[in-house]
Amino acid sequence: MAEQRKPGYTYQDLHVGMSFRSPGRTITDADVVGFAGLTGDYSELHTSNVYARNSQFGRRVAHGMLGLAYAHGLMWPRTGELRETAIAFLGIAEWKFVGPIFIGDTIFVNYRIADLRDSKSKPTQAIATFDVEVVNQNGTVVQSGRKALLVSKVPLAGVEASRLPAVSQRA
Repeated sequence: MAEQRKPGYTYQDLHVGMSFRSPGRTITDADVVGFAGLTGDYSELHTSNVYARNSQFGRRVAHGMLGLAYAHGLMWPRTGELRETAIAFLGIAEWKFVGPIFIGDTIFVNYRIADLRDSKSKPTQAIATFDVEVVNQNGTVVQSGRKALLVSKVPLAGVEASRLPAVSQRA
């Protein structure tokens, strides 16, 4: 299971095998309708109760890409665990949509550092590759794959600049 969470891991804290678990996110009808509007994917499996009730799933299913997008947001941005180091998302590999995400499901993301290597072109950066599983409230894996993240070995100027200035003490 995930190690004890702390905000703002630095590069020096990271190691292969380090594992994390995101907070949960319940998928709502508004999420599905909003995602359909955003992407233009109004497939009846996502938008029609009548159609979906007669499908192999028996009810409406969230878009697979909605699950992927929410999983990404649940990982680093929501937890803040890699705020001190994350520079850019580099890509996805071997992503599989292995089960449906239904409206009303709560998804969590279990992720583990599978590889951590120095950047070949930037000595102050590294690439962290994560094995990722998106699971529902029953622990059933609904999506899985790998994600790569560019990380900094040195403090990020943007993080430093966004810190609150020290409050001066008035005598």
